[in-house]
Amino acid sequence: MNKSGSGIVKFVKSKSSANKLIVIHDDLDLSLGTLKVSFRRGSGGHRGVESIIHALKTEDFIRLRVGISPSTPGGKLKKPKGEKAVLAFILGKFKSSEELVLKKIFKTSSEIIETIVSEGREMAANKFN
Repeated sequence: MNKSGSGIVKFVKSKSSANKLIVIHDDLDLSLGTLKVSFRRGSGGHRGVESIIHALKTEDFIRLRVGISPSTPGGKLKKPKGEKAVLAFILGKFKSSEELVLKKIFKTSSEIIETIVSEGREMAANKFN
């Protein structure tokens, strides 16, 4: 996953085609089950996204960010601290209750992708963010 750019660059050959690319990825900066559409932004420390930016030589692609961080009942993020803890968390398995949350967002994810394709990335961001 951290070398996603090497695979994408085989299919996305220009900056104009890059702006149609939709990358769906996990995001520790969002609480579990939160979805956010973004584009023209940095990697936020996500190594797979960094790889894509480096390979395409542009940040101008669409990202559907899927929150994976646990949060308190009040909504405050409880992100793991330190590189080892982050890696263990990211590579670990979801609890069954967390899997249920993720299953619920699949329908919304498909609606977001349909909106991006039919109405554009700005409209999708306005509608779903």
